Amino acid sequence: MTINLQKDLLCFSHLRWDFVFQRPQHLMTRFADIAHVYFLEEPFYDSPGSPYITFERKLENLSVCVPHLPAGATTEETINMMRALLGSFFEDRDCRNFIFWYYTPMAFEFAKSFTPDTIVYDCMDELSAFKFAPPRIKFIEKLLLRQADVVFTGGVSLYEAKKTSHHNIHPFPSSIDKAHFEAARAAMPEPEDQASITGIKLGFYGVIDERFDQELIREIAIRQPDWQLVLIGPVVKIDPAALPVADNIHYLGSKSYQELPAYLSGWDVALIPFLLNESTRFISPTKTPEYLAAGKPVVSTAIRDVVHPYEQMGLVSIGSDAETFISAIKYELKKSEDRQLLQAVDEFLSDKSWEDTFTAMVELMLAVKRQNNSVVLVTELKKAS
Repeated sequence: MTINLQKDLLCFSHLRWDFVFQRPQHLMTRFADIAHVYFLEEPFYDSPGSPYITFERKLENLSVCVPHLPAGATTEETINMMRALLGSFFEDRDCRNFIFWYYTPMAFEFAKSFTPDTIVYDCMDELSAFKFAPPRIKFIEKLLLRQADVVFTGGVSLYEAKKTSHHNIHPFPSSIDKAHFEAARAAMPEPEDQASITGIKLGFYGVIDERFDQELIREIAIRQPDWQLVLIGPVVKIDPAALPVADNIHYLGSKSYQELPAYLSGWDVALIPFLLNESTRFISPTKTPEYLAAGKPVVSTAIRDVVHPYEQMGLVSIGSDAETFISAIKYELKKSEDRQLLQAVDEFLSDKSWEDTFTAMVELMLAVKRQNNSVVLVTELKKAS
């Protein structure tokens, strides 16, 4: 499909480009094929003097923009400085030729005075429920929703929670780069830090934060000392010293997106050990379809967007506590390779690629543009008559 967007895109993100490769990176790399993309991160407070922005080109048409502000800047000073930096950015660019794409509503505080061609709010998570969320985030989100032309949500649960807050809102659950993860179905050379771990391997990759069920991992390690728990990802917003420690728990740190299939290939079961709380109430873990595409049995806690549809379709097993979680793992370990399950996985994932998601999103954006142009035309005709 040939897409002519005819606009550049400024993405306001609370996640840093080089942190973990996920939804923003998947979508923005695709937008970079049809537009110039500027990925604006949250500021660092490390400027010795005046505020400034650094630009780093990641792809031919994608630049990561990092604001640097003076240390100790207050919230109000930060908003004013970010507004001024954005004004400088548009000194030699026409704001009307841009799409503003928001992942963080907080950016609207300094960007609301600008008039882009289109405003998109891709609400991938309920950020107000996350640890250290800004107190004003719900209020600012309401302001953004009033101005947004189209809203996307990161899952069905989040859509159900917000569907009455906007007239043009659409659910886009986790998508998949199927070919990338499908490589793990074949035996791959294990990375050195995992190859030294012998025995039954239970794996998790993702951000280890307040959503991660530390006690569940601790209990599994204690009750099943012959199982090896391989945990991949950065530790943020929690004290690393509080994480469970045992001979059969292995923290391998952050890995690149390209490295993940090699780790997955060596696992016996893939885990989604999330707490059930406000921060996980509306999440739709991207790792669910990624694990499945890799051909791995999946055991998860009862995250709503995992239960519906994955568990209902028999694609994953669910555990509600340590005992049932361990029972679910044992059940998956006893199963031999299930060709019918892999066929069911492939059928389910057949229309859930990032390309499908990207194309559908762009079509909705172009529909907004056509509608806006029609309104302008009608207005001009009324004036002429």
